[in-house]
Amino acid sequence: MTEPLLGRSVNRLEDERFVRGRGRYVADLVAPKTLHGVVVRSPHAHARIVAIDIDTARNLPGVAAVLTGQDVAADDLGPLPCAVTTVPMTTPLVVPPCYALARDVVRYVGEPVAFVVAETEGAARDATEAVVVDYAPLPPVVSIADAVQPNTPAVWPEARGNIAFQFNRGEIGPVEAAIRDAAHLVECELVNNRVVAAPMETRGALGEFDAASGRLHLTASAAGAHAIRDLLADGVFRIARDKLRVSIPDVGGGFGMKNVLYPEWVLVLWAARRLGRPVAWIGDRSEDFTGSAHGRDSLIRARLALDEDGRFLALETKVLANLGAYVSTVAPVVPTMAMASAMGGVYAIPLIAFQSSGVFTHTTPVDAYRGAGKPEANYLIERCIDIAATQLGINGLKLRRKNIFRRFPYASAMGLTVEQGRFVHAIDHAAKAAAGFEARRRATRKQGRLRGLGYACFLETARGQPNEVAEARVGDDGRIDLLVGTHSNGQGHETTYAQIVADAFGLPAERFRFRQGDTDDLDSGGGHGGARSMHQGGTALLMAAEGVIENARRLAARLLQANVEAVRYEAGMLRVAATGQEISLEEVARASRQAPGDDVAPGLGHRATHLCDRYTFPNGCHLAEVEIDPETGKVRLDRYVIFDDYGRLLDPRQTLGQVHGGVVQGIGQALFEHALFDPETGQNLSGSLMDYALPRADDIPVFEGDLTGDFPSRANRLGVKGSGQAGAIAAPATIMNAVMNALTPLGVKHLDMPATSSRIWQAIRSAV
Repeated sequence: MTEPLLGRSVNRLEDERFVRGRGRYVADLVAPKTLHGVVVRSPHAHARIVAIDIDTARNLPGVAAVLTGQDVAADDLGPLPCAVTTVPMTTPLVVPPCYALARDVVRYVGEPVAFVVAETEGAARDATEAVVVDYAPLPPVVSIADAVQPNTPAVWPEARGNIAFQFNRGEIGPVEAAIRDAAHLVECELVNNRVVAAPMETRGALGEFDAASGRLHLTASAAGAHAIRDLLADGVFRIARDKLRVSIPDVGGGFGMKNVLYPEWVLVLWAARRLGRPVAWIGDRSEDFTGSAHGRDSLIRARLALDEDGRFLALETKVLANLGAYVSTVAPVVPTMAMASAMGGVYAIPLIAFQSSGVFTHTTPVDAYRGAGKPEANYLIERCIDIAATQLGINGLKLRRKNIFRRFPYASAMGLTVEQGRFVHAIDHAAKAAAGFEARRRATRKQGRLRGLGYACFLETARGQPNEVAEARVGDDGRIDLLVGTHSNGQGHETTYAQIVADAFGLPAERFRFRQGDTDDLDSGGGHGGARSMHQGGTALLMAAEGVIENARRLAARLLQANVEAVRYEAGMLRVAATGQEISLEEVARASRQAPGDDVAPGLGHRATHLCDRYTFPNGCHLAEVEIDPETGKVRLDRYVIFDDYGRLLDPRQTLGQVHGGVVQGIGQALFEHALFDPETGQNLSGSLMDYALPRADDIPVFEGDLTGDFPSRANRLGVKGSGQAGAIAAPATIMNAVMNALTPLGVKHLDMPATSSRIWQAIRSAV
């Protein structure tokens, strides 16, 4: 029997090949005879396509095809579908058609207009220069606030006032009454700035077509093979799902951006079918900035009512969420169901009214980005609390402690039941970590700088897609294949899943082979997103392992001529104690292929479906200390402290790594990152790493604090709570509260993210 692996920090199995450069990404799979595609993209945010001249381009050496929107129409390709049209909206959801290539009008800079396919990427790029598009520019609508003003140009004629939907949750009447009668009222308007995901690996895809079988095969840098297959087969190509295979190799980061269905996925498959040869497209960094889904981007107005003692009475929230030019794959969920689920955070607010409107603009489409709605909700309540504390002259930490909910299960005003958590415990730890702050502030002031202290609690509602499928199969060599419907794009699934089943089988982790992201291996799955993989996929895999063991016992009983009840499994062996007979798992697997019997299918394996729509509730309290140079506005993050609850920690080091990654992205949003568009032309002003600031290693302090595993979730058998998104949920408010704590003594009353040097400098000068 091997030593249990769960609860231990082990070296990641996948890192051996990654650090040696042996990862297999889409670009590594492009065969020598593959054709290469390059996309011609719109330079206008809004324009009518008068004509496209492709004659010169298609006659250049090496060019196999130049495809346009007219070809899309001629081949009757459907538009890219939205995957979540059943969200219970207050008004009907408007989903305009989004084709792989624009037809008559372009609606954002970077929208695909033509697809050039050639023998080499260089030849294709040269040919794009010869594609002449005659545009008639139209006035663009860029900002959310402008889009909803009267007489603003329509992005889509069917969307009145540029509103794609309205979503309401909670009764407004009681909330307004509580606000009217409240002793204190806090009002605020907050911007949740647009960001770019910027994964290390840009998007890429390879399309293949087998004429004999009529099957298409998409290999893509994506996350969620089954959803992509279903959307493409059902909505775009209108073929049976078994006629389309989607496989996803190693993925170099995604953060939600790669969950989306993109035009390029359609283009490579379509071109491969037309030309009878594989077609590859590998996006460059500029294309990732202009053509991949952005994140966040919302304008939030809130009113928080408090009684004489500072207890929260009611919260009213109105959100304008930028969708960009189209309704992307899961975009409607983000500012509605997802945001509502976390509204109010860890606080006992008896009345909440939440209204969210999706807004069309002539900008790159917006979709899920790490946290997807939960960071926006958490930022709102945590900034409101600090504003309230300043307005009422109350200590912000005491105000949080006074209003945190303590009795479990707790039924939130948004309809969720929170099972348990260590909310007060986390606040107490954060308060201890702040000890000595005033002395540090005085020392910083003597050096001519400002120091600020910020706190933020968070409550994540982690689940993602409900339900998951997993399968375990024993090979003749004794190795066990693990197949799960989730997808890793850097989270370490190959290791953690092996830890789960290694303990179930009592075998070393090296005995297991992890396989993911291929619809021919496993015919269904929920993919990546919502911090769901261990909660949903890990539980399904545990069930699959237990099913294999049970199947092995039944077959071993037949082989050993014993009753099933007499057969015991332990560490890869099946034994009958009374007779001393035993047989190995691999021997049973070989026998299963020869004479499986009526009650055991050929091959030793088991497929399990974990049916679960319950959330887990990761939570915690973060603390930050910043230093600001008032002469330049430069911010330095001096300390960042984490006290979080993720239920049972399957691998503490991997969990901590996930949290740290999320925190860094939250720091990026708070201090550096902002996807900007020119208000007059709609041009992307931050379309490359020369213009878009990502946090660097020297911007990040050594993280302090700890994680607890003392409060396992009851929503799944593993007791886990999702950790992948939490850092990005907590960090923005923590950082901004620290920045404002430093600036408030100077008279600065408000600052939106990102808190860049120029913004802080201007705020200080304006307040003086």
